[in-house]
Amino acid sequence: MAADRHTLARALEFAAVAHGDQTRKGTTIPYVSHLLQVSGLVLQWGGDLEQAAAALLHDVIEDTPVRLAEVFEQFGPEVGAIVADCTDTGADETPGAKRPWVVRKRAYVARLQTIGPRSALVIACDKLHNTSTLLVDLELQGLGTLARFNAPAPKQLWYFRSVAVALRGRVPDGLQAELSAHAERFAALTGAVEWREDQDA
Repeated sequence: MAADRHTLARALEFAAVAHGDQTRKGTTIPYVSHLLQVSGLVLQWGGDLEQAAAALLHDVIEDTPVRLAEVFEQFGPEVGAIVADCTDTGADETPGAKRPWVVRKRAYVARLQTIGPRSALVIACDKLHNTSTLLVDLELQGLGTLARFNAPAPKQLWYFRSVAVALRGRVPDGLQAELSAHAERFAALTGAVEWREDQDA
């Protein structure tokens, strides 16, 4: 347990340095706030300290220059594997040069159906926090909130619903139900009709 607490503390320091002055999209909120809250949700939903450490690092590959090999080297195979499962970018992609949003999310949703429950919990908590904050912003600020995102509401709705379905059976029922409820609340607030995968990307 002491070793796991040490790993958690190191992960927080590593993530805080890697993300630096980054903020949540379209806000002045320090990005580390999201990482801390996802880590807390992991513990709240029954995860252990190793999963909580991975939660602190879950965006470090997508959004910073850190490479996955460094995470494995610094934090070991269990944390590294969870971070890899959380990452929707390929080895040849960088924060400023990623594949189109739909291409990445299609591949990621397909991969979610094969990951183990330890990674699934971290991913579900990440999506839960993302949708929670999005819903609050929509309620307070209206549809202008959507302008800061890379995909329009119909595609966002498709993604939220698809993730909730893909994680079913590998995360606590209550957590999966919250993800599904958030997707439907998003639909109600935006009036979005779900984008279909047979439509143009």
